[in-house]
Amino acid sequence: MPIYEYRCEACGQALEVMQKLSDAALTDCPSCSRPALKKLISAAGFQLKGSGWYATDFKGGGKKPSEGSSPDGDSGAKKTHSCGGGPGGCTH
Repeated sequence: MPIYEYRCEACGQALEVMQKLSDAALTDCPSCSRPALKKLISAAGFQLKGSGWYATDFKGGGKKPSEGSSPDGDSGAKKTHSCGGGPGGCTH
């Protein structure tokens, strides 16, 4: 469910609200009760819920280069692009 940011144009109160995509935008400020809330444009926020999602998923780092590799991380092995395209299959 997306997290939306709002700011009241009357009192300046800022808040974040978890809403369904189909929910109507909020208009009344919870602090001053005026119909002056405006939805802010910001980076998309979301939460991963349900079984199978862990806080450690998709975090980079943690892997150390093996002893046989050079200081720049090149072990001499043939590299493939992250898209999985092998020779001739990737244009990156």
